[in-house]
Parts: sequence; C-alpha cells; structure tokens
Amino acid sequence: MPELDSPDATELLERARAGDRQAREDLIGRYRPFILKSASRASRRYLQEGVDDEYAIALQAFNEAIDHYAADHGTAFLTFSGTVIHRRLIDYFRQQGRHREIPMSELEREDEEGEPYSPLDDAAAEQAFLEEREEEARRDEIAAFSQVLQEYGLSFPDLVRASPRHQDARQTAQNVARRLVSDSELMARLKRDRKLPLKELSEMAQVSRKTLERQRTYIVALALLLSHDFPILREYVP
Repeated sequence: MPELDSPDATELLERARAGDRQAREDLIGRYRPFILKSASRASRRYLQEGVDDEYAIALQAFNEAIDHYAADHGTAFLTFSGTVIHRRLIDYFRQQGRHREIPMSELEREDEEGEPYSPLDDAAAEQAFLEEREEEARRDEIAAFSQVLQEYGLSFPDLVRASPRHQDARQTAQNVARRLVSDSELMARLKRDRKLPLKELSEMAQVSRKTLERQRTYIVALALLLSHDFPILREYVP
C-alpha cells in the first residue's frame, strides 16, 4: 500500500502518475511538510522553503519518486520517496564537497571567539557527515530489500546460506538473474507466482534445470535486487 494519509491522497498519486499535472501539484502541496522534514533530516539542519537549495533538491526528488514508484514492489510510497530524497541530497553533498576548493589564504582563520582553526577541519567533518549519511542510506536499502524478500518467503540469512561458494557458480547465477530481469514477461511471472520459471530460464540461459533449482534462492534474490531501486546494494554485485 502507498501508506498515504487518506484514500483521496492515494487517488492523487495514481492520477499524478497517469499524467494529471493538477493532481501532482495537489499531492506535492499536501506533502510539503513531509518533504521539508525529510530534507532537514538528511541535511541535519533546519531548512526553509524557497531559501535553501536542499529543499529544492528534495522537491525534485519527490517528483522523481512519483514517476518511479511501483506499488507492486512492496515499499510504501512515503518510505520510497523519503529514500529518494535522502539519496539525491547525498549526491548533492558529495558534489559540493568534490568541487569546493579551499584557497591557501583560508588555511587558517579565526572562529567567532578569536581562536584559530582550519577549514580543513570542516572538510574532515563534512566527509564524516557524508559517510554517516551514506551508511544511513545503506541501512534504509537493507530494510526495504528485506521487506521485498519477505514477500517471497526469503530473508538475508537465507541469501547468505544460498550464495554459491565457487566464483564460476556465482557468475552463472548472476548471468541467469540478469537474463531474467531483462525479460519483462518472465519477471511478471516471478512476481505473480513467487517462483522461478525454470523451464523457460533453462532454455534461455542454457543452464540445466537442476542447477537452477540448486541456485533458486540466490537467483530470485538477485533478480529482485536488480529490478528494484537499490543502487547502493547493487554496487556489491559484480
């Protein structure tokens, strides 16, 4: 379920996704406090609408969430949009840090109390902040992915136990998962039946059915990971 505050808000979301611009504006207007709160939490400071760039980025991210939300992925809309806002702001903070240069003349300055300090200390604090934000985003993705796995009767411990020990076996399973994700009809069957279309996959990937059955848990989990919006977790897949 979208996890919005009322049935008419859910209807607004559906109409906005269908191209209704007024419904989109109404939905954004209703959830401006949520957008501002999410942006402030990610930025770790109070933000003002129309003043801070972070809020504008969060607003764009909320728009993006409307366009890319899929109810059948099992994640509530507000959870999904909050994650998108968080990620886009992390990208923004990274970009700001990457392009900001500290002039030699500013390598030592005085604070409000007249004590010397170095902007390099600020840079180190900012890097620690970015790492903390990224770790939070990773935890959010793990929690969301866990919910998706539960719909298929799976869990992270299951995935760890089912992961092929040999590299060539993992590579085979990864190739099968990618082929599965690239075929919309087979993915639709996986989501509908909650099981692998073994016969079709075996023929398409030229892998024995016995191998597919042995690697079923790993292939299903990997296909779900690749077909959802989990960019941080996907980095762990070669």
